[in-house]
Amino acid sequence: MRLLDWLIGAYQDHVPHFTDNFLWGMHTFVVLLGVGVLFSVWSKFIQFRAITHGVKVVRGVYDDKRDPGAINHFQALSAALSATVGLGNIGGVALAIGIGGPGALFWMWVVGFLGMAIKCVEVTLAMMYRDTSDPDNPHGGAMWVIKRGFGDKVGGWAKPFAWAVGAIFCVTLLISTMTGGNMFQVWNVAKITNEYFGVPQIVTGIVLASLTGMVIIGGIKRIGSVAGRLVPFMCGLYILASLVVLLLDAPRIPEMLWLIVHDAFSPNEAGGAFIGATAWFGLTTGLRRALFSNEAGQGSSPIAHSAAKTDEPVREGVVAGLEPFVDTCLVCTLTALVILITGTWNREAVGAFKGDIQLVQYEKTTTVDGVETTVPATRVESATDLSVLPALKGPDHWLAGNAFFLVGETADRSGDTGERLVKVTGDILEAESDGDGYRAGDLIVRWRDLDQPVTRLRDTGVHRDLVGATLTGHAFDRAVPGLGKYLVTLTCWLFALSTMISWSYYGEQGIVFLLGQRAVILYKFVFCVLAVVASMPTFIKTDTQLGLLADLGTGVMLFANVPIIVLMAPRAMAAFRDYFGRLARGEMDAPHKAPNLADVVEGKDVE
Repeated sequence: MRLLDWLIGAYQDHVPHFTDNFLWGMHTFVVLLGVGVLFSVWSKFIQFRAITHGVKVVRGVYDDKRDPGAINHFQALSAALSATVGLGNIGGVALAIGIGGPGALFWMWVVGFLGMAIKCVEVTLAMMYRDTSDPDNPHGGAMWVIKRGFGDKVGGWAKPFAWAVGAIFCVTLLISTMTGGNMFQVWNVAKITNEYFGVPQIVTGIVLASLTGMVIIGGIKRIGSVAGRLVPFMCGLYILASLVVLLLDAPRIPEMLWLIVHDAFSPNEAGGAFIGATAWFGLTTGLRRALFSNEAGQGSSPIAHSAAKTDEPVREGVVAGLEPFVDTCLVCTLTALVILITGTWNREAVGAFKGDIQLVQYEKTTTVDGVETTVPATRVESATDLSVLPALKGPDHWLAGNAFFLVGETADRSGDTGERLVKVTGDILEAESDGDGYRAGDLIVRWRDLDQPVTRLRDTGVHRDLVGATLTGHAFDRAVPGLGKYLVTLTCWLFALSTMISWSYYGEQGIVFLLGQRAVILYKFVFCVLAVVASMPTFIKTDTQLGLLADLGTGVMLFANVPIIVLMAPRAMAAFRDYFGRLARGEMDAPHKAPNLADVVEGKDVE
């Protein structure tokens, strides 16, 4: 337990500063948007080729079992989508709207469109330089692009340099695997399952770790097989549920779309549970969540696509371009519209706080980058029995592990949102022993300390603190009672499981490049253990911490991958010109008609 406490303390003390000031500074956004625009223009907006030609490739008309690779185009896309279409689409979008406002979705659309071009480039490069020495178990990704495309071609000093760059990418890949591809997923599922059903969070972590372990033992063929069946089902289920909610209030959809565009440049004022955000905060929040969701520029999905059976790198590249479209422009948009049209993002309070409450100012000693410093803080004092909270509308009721907040005002602007309103948050816990009028197991209130002076409360309204996936579930419940509780919870489990399965494979490929096949078993064990760690209630408590967990992994991979794809981009552009030139001249007619859809889904057309 001491090791776990040290891990949690180190995360909370050091990650926020490193993530906000280095990984996600102004320079990151300028570079990413610049690369997206560059690749879009340079490739003559290959996004449109992805939507047309890419769909034809996925349908199987170019599948050939004689080509090197392990799975067909559809299964490769499904494996990659199973990693991208995950809790980022449910929890990440809710996080973006909840703290950044409706305008955050507009910037998610921007990243989704530009990300299609980035995906086409990075996957094409991965296919050009993948290792197919074992045709049934190919290896690909940015580490192989720099090693084979630069180191092996130039030779001499370039070989160790290229391997070192590839190794750096693999280290960042492993960080992202363990954080965004694993722990972020588990925490969201554990939280929503606890919120609705009272299941201890650690139980969810153990179950998810066990299910993931049973699948990943079988390697990429089993992952592709599971993903090929799971992804269409889970996406279809979620899209259908979203459309049901939106059709109940269809006339307001244009109003919501206008709100999204307008809020991107002229943010809404705070109201209800929404504490306000500046236009810049909305922009950066939208970019972060979109990049976490569709993974454009991270270099992760090329690893899955590299397993596809094909001898034409560009062919799989345009298939990959469909990922950000499905992920961001479709699934993320549906989630956001449900949250907005139901009024969940600025929802009203569930009732008034029923007791006296005081804000006590004091000085707190904290450690930042290893240096102890004293900062002003605020402590909340009130009665702690559950009767101070308003009762929830049936059948909902307060459960251990739930959280709530009142809205407070600060003298200075918040470092999180750029506004003067902050959440004053409390947790509902079980009393550990008899005393103070409680018996062991009774539900009590415990307030969290605030790391900045809060001068007063805006009002005494109590809001349920719904973070990530729980906010989305609540939105569905507001439209159709029970829909969020049962269907969204089920979808969260499916999304999280599929993401963890694919990301475990990504991390495995990084381990193979760094340490060889022998280290894979140990890696898989650590992956499953960290899934359990993430489900512990003390690990993540706030939406800000949840966002940082996702941003850490995304950020480090971008810093490693973007230089590689920019350096090698001219070769991808030359491949685009050659491929589409031959296609236009009629030199690449489809070798056969589209096979039976069931055979494509199960991969039988390439067996």
